[in-house]
Amino acid sequence: MLKVVGCFVDQHSYGLVALAALVCAVSSLAAIRLMRYAAARSGGARRVWLAIASLSTGAGAWATHFIAMLAFQPGVPTGYDVSITALSLVLAIGLTGLGLWVSIGRRPALGGAVFGAGVAAMHFTGMAAFQVQGALTWDMPLVVTAIVSGALFGAIALPVARSASPMRAHVGGALLLILAICSLHFTAMGAVVITPDPRISVPLTALPTKWLAVGVAFAAFCVLVMGFAALLLDVRERRKIALERHRLQSLANASAEGLLICNSRRILHANENLAEMLGLEPAALARIPLSTLLSLRPQELTAHASAPDPLRTELRDSAGADVPVEIYIRPIELSQQPHFAIAIRDLRAQLAAEAEIRKLALYDSLTGLFNRSSFHQRLEDAVQSAALLSGKLAVLCIDLDRFKQVNDLFGHAAGDRLLRSVGEALSSALGDGEVAARLGGDEFAILAPVDHPINAGAVAERVLNALARAGGEHAGHVQASIGVAVFPDDAYDPPSLLHNADVALYRAKAEQLGGYRFFEQTMSDELNDRRQIEHDLRHAADRGELYMVYQPQAAVASSAIVGFEALVRWRRPGHGQMSPAIFIPLAEECGAILPIGEWVLRAVCKEAAGWPNPLSVAVNVSPVQLHTPNFVALVHTVLLETGLSPRRLEIEITETALVRDFARTLATLRQLKALGVRIAMDDFGTGYSSLSNLRAFPFDKIKIDRSFVSAVDTNQQAAAIVRSVLGLGRGLGLPVMAEGVETQAELLFLQSEACDGAQGYFLGRPGPIDQFAHLTRANLHAPAPDVETPPAAA
Repeated sequence: MLKVVGCFVDQHSYGLVALAALVCAVSSLAAIRLMRYAAARSGGARRVWLAIASLSTGAGAWATHFIAMLAFQPGVPTGYDVSITALSLVLAIGLTGLGLWVSIGRRPALGGAVFGAGVAAMHFTGMAAFQVQGALTWDMPLVVTAIVSGALFGAIALPVARSASPMRAHVGGALLLILAICSLHFTAMGAVVITPDPRISVPLTALPTKWLAVGVAFAAFCVLVMGFAALLLDVRERRKIALERHRLQSLANASAEGLLICNSRRILHANENLAEMLGLEPAALARIPLSTLLSLRPQELTAHASAPDPLRTELRDSAGADVPVEIYIRPIELSQQPHFAIAIRDLRAQLAAEAEIRKLALYDSLTGLFNRSSFHQRLEDAVQSAALLSGKLAVLCIDLDRFKQVNDLFGHAAGDRLLRSVGEALSSALGDGEVAARLGGDEFAILAPVDHPINAGAVAERVLNALARAGGEHAGHVQASIGVAVFPDDAYDPPSLLHNADVALYRAKAEQLGGYRFFEQTMSDELNDRRQIEHDLRHAADRGELYMVYQPQAAVASSAIVGFEALVRWRRPGHGQMSPAIFIPLAEECGAILPIGEWVLRAVCKEAAGWPNPLSVAVNVSPVQLHTPNFVALVHTVLLETGLSPRRLEIEITETALVRDFARTLATLRQLKALGVRIAMDDFGTGYSSLSNLRAFPFDKIKIDRSFVSAVDTNQQAAAIVRSVLGLGRGLGLPVMAEGVETQAELLFLQSEACDGAQGYFLGRPGPIDQFAHLTRANLHAPAPDVETPPAAA
């Protein structure tokens, strides 16, 4: 080592040594850049660029050697053999080119060793061309060290030059190549010993130093040209890469999904969507280990590459949280190492939407309670569990009383707030294992495991207490009725259990507000009978089961028959005659009153239109009919179709119709009056009797309820009421008709008080119109038959 240092310090010109180092650095950088450029090509283009790289590298190494030789000053005359010097140049170009070619393949270390060996062959061949006035001897250990160091550093340099990192390849590879060339040269120069000998002379054919300087200058110029070309290639390649990278980046950023390029261990590139997904910058994602983002091993990447179906996994974002994603992995060709393109779809929005859909499928969106379908499923599961454990299960059906009033008075938004408040109250009232649900509208249900039916009553009381405190701004407006059914006491299957709880609820609502009732079998029987009656009633008119009877109306003063009141009757198959007091209210509740009322109106008008004696006919109209929008049009149509004079038709209504909707009823009655139809107030004195109604509505007649006429001759209070109504009628100019006249004494009282008209069993019982043919065919009056007899069945 001391010999090498001594040779460098004592026998070299520092300026030329620096020049040699500069040429070596330029040639090394050019060699690496040209080699990488050639490696990226194929076929003939690769061979051409390998030849250029070999020429640049070999000439650079040769120029470095001979500039350093020019810097060597042994102190005796020197010269160089031309042919051997040229051979050294050829060896430098050929062997270093061979090393570059090998390194482009799969053995860059072997190519580096060949490169170092080529530099050594060039050096010692060049030393063989060195002629000096003296004898040359060699220190063989240093010679071997020089050759080994050149080959070793070359074997390290070219694998580094093939690195995927451009910075590492150019800087690290160039420094190692410089170290390989310079260490070999100066170690080998330290191994030579020159012994001056005046007897030895430099041949005249030897190449003088100045001519060698010219050759070296030319070689250095070529190296510089090659280096400049390599620089231009590098700039061009960088611009091309930058442009391509920008294009690819734009395409990647245009994707709605996250995209990344990686090898088996590190992320090389990521688009903005992925960075935004993870809360990072795109630059922060590049070059980080793949395992910090995606927990997939290299073999798993390969296994899932090109799979037709996506892989669901999780990414870790900047906060360390897991992000559910769906990824597609595709292999790509970038270098000899396996690389992958991974498309990443963020599933957070999709999973949130799926969770919301599941929530909507299971829960009521307004109250947050379980919905109907979810409650039915839980009821079925609870019944099965209770059956296996021999336990009991209570089902509570809850309905809000007067809830419609809140919607009508305050609007549906207020109704929604009330329902939410009820949902919160029910949730707070639940005990262990109990479930609450909203079945629809203002109907709720609770499922509660119990040990005894008494415990079901305790649950109902707890719920009623909770609801009494609910309601918010409308607290007190709404109460609840509850029906309770217990498994297995009341039913063995979920549908029947829920049905029986609903039956008990119906009874609770009918009996009182704000209470609860347990199911009893008689409730179900009564409800089933009621529903069967409703069903039969809807089809009664079409089946010909309805018929009309007529009750005469007479003038009190003369006892002459002035008209009839038409009354509908129903002969229900298998049950006989049904009382109007039973089926009329049912028809009004279930909506069957509309088709029945239309049938009655048509039948009565058609019948009356055929009477030669133009007696009037009165038809009772339900408030439900009166409030339908097309009722006036229906009356008009029926009158036109049957040809009945409007003055002969009298519509009887009760004050209930007035109370339900004052403005609509008033408008309807005025339209009926405009048609010429007469209007009578039926059952006056009961319910909502009000003198303002007589003044506001265009009535043509007042009918005193039968409850006041009965025993009017013996009951002073009834007589006083009848006298008051008669006086009121005379004061308003309205005729008054008394209903329910059943005795001679009652008729005489009405005659003495100057009542206008009367009807009742004493004057004539209701019967088929055929029984009154002697009245309808001529302008006669006679007592009517005494018994109501239905027509023969068809």
